[in-house]
Amino acid sequence: MVTVELAFAAIGAAAGCVLLAWALALVGLLVRCQDTAAEVARQEARSDRSASAKAAADRPEGARVTVRQDGEQISVRVDLDAQPWASWLPVVPLAASATVLREPS
Repeated sequence: MVTVELAFAAIGAAAGCVLLAWALALVGLLVRCQDTAAEVARQEARSDRSASAKAAADRPEGARVTVRQDGEQISVRVDLDAQPWASWLPVVPLAASATVLREPS
C-alpha cells in the first residue's frame, strides 16, 4: 500500500515540476516581449530606424511588433501566441507594450 501511494506522489511531484517549468517558460517569453517593446520604443523615440529594426528582429520567434505614432507619443505592442515546448500544449496569448515620448532632435 505504501509503495502505491509513494508512486502516485512521485508522479504528482514530477507533473507539478513540469507544469512549473512550463509556466516559467511562458514568463520568460513575456519578459522577452516586454524587453523588445521597450527597446523598439526607445529607438523609435530617438528616430534611429536601423537600431529599431535590429531590436524588432531580436523578438521571440512568432512575435508581431506593432509601432504606432500619435503626435509626440510612440506606442509599441508585441503580441505572441506562445506555445513553448510542444505543439500539443495549449496556446497562450501574450502581449507587452511600451509607450514613450519622442526625444527632441
